[in-house]
Amino acid sequence: MLLLKEPTTRAPLPPRIIEVPAGESRAIDIPRGQILRIEASQPGAVASLFGFSRDNADVFMSVHHTRVFSNSYVLQAGMRIVTNRRRALMVLGKDNSGKHDLLLPASTTAFLEKNGYLGQTGCVESVSAVIREWGLTPPKLPDPINLFMHVTLHQDGRIEALPNTTRAGDFVACRVVMDMVFVVSACCTGIAGNDVPAALKVVAAEELDDL
Repeated sequence: MLLLKEPTTRAPLPPRIIEVPAGESRAIDIPRGQILRIEASQPGAVASLFGFSRDNADVFMSVHHTRVFSNSYVLQAGMRIVTNRRRALMVLGKDNSGKHDLLLPASTTAFLEKNGYLGQTGCVESVSAVIREWGLTPPKLPDPINLFMHVTLHQDGRIEALPNTTRAGDFVACRVVMDMVFVVSACCTGIAGNDVPAALKVVAAEELDDL
């Protein structure tokens, strides 16, 4: 069940599909009340997810505040994903992967080159270009939620990257409760075991049955 469904005054919108090629980033404008679905089109995919308010440039999706708000570093069904103002912007309703990262930052081109990933564009540079194209002016580029990235946190504080187990067709679906522009990146992460860029599909719809 997708949570926090609220009535809206706008007319229903037809489903929209955005394909995100491997190694690139794309944006989609989602009004309050719609469902955002992010799906792996290929095995091994990782989706680095960012969100920005259209109404206030200072408001953006914050993985740091989400961890504090939910008192968890594990993304799970029913979890509220919040802004840097600690206001819920969407709720995770469906997830057939269960392996996501709320700890690691986005890659940069310099980091990738230093670690042998030649010819790859970093997530930071790719997403920053999309932000400029859309006319967004956030005060900074926040860290993403890394969907489908398989990592674990040990009791001694060590973060360990595990082999990616994402299958084509794995997805998450969230009910969006604030008008937002989401940017989804399929760029190389530079994280061992999760470092092969793979295509993604982003869908916006009124109801889960429309997806």
